[in-house]
Amino acid sequence: MGLVYSNIILSNPAKTEFKKLEVRCLVDSGSTYLCIPSHIAHQLGLEPLETREATLADGNSQSVPYVGPIQVTFENRNCFVGAVVLGTEVLLGAVPMEDMDLVIHPKLFKLSVNPESPNVARGYVK
Repeated sequence: MGLVYSNIILSNPAKTEFKKLEVRCLVDSGSTYLCIPSHIAHQLGLEPLETREATLADGNSQSVPYVGPIQVTFENRNCFVGAVVLGTEVLLGAVPMEDMDLVIHPKLFKLSVNPESPNVARGYVK
């Protein structure tokens, strides 16, 4: 499977004076978190809440700032999450994708809302 990219909107619901940002993100269901570069955290006025340990693709671990809250919008879906500040591009991980009930179409290299629930996000609470 190749890389899947999509556009999402990021905003800071706690500081509405900061404008929303439409960004291109790498979609990665193998990653846990939303990851944002430091310049995006700065543009949204996000302050570090704590430090988390992140295991990177090469197997190394590093301590990274964890910021939030961030509102993530994709099509007709929204979620509120924290993010680790890491790297040079936005990465949409499994937690926000699950929260918004999004699916990856590997054949089409596309992110979309769950076609089985197109109007309202669905999830498990058992």
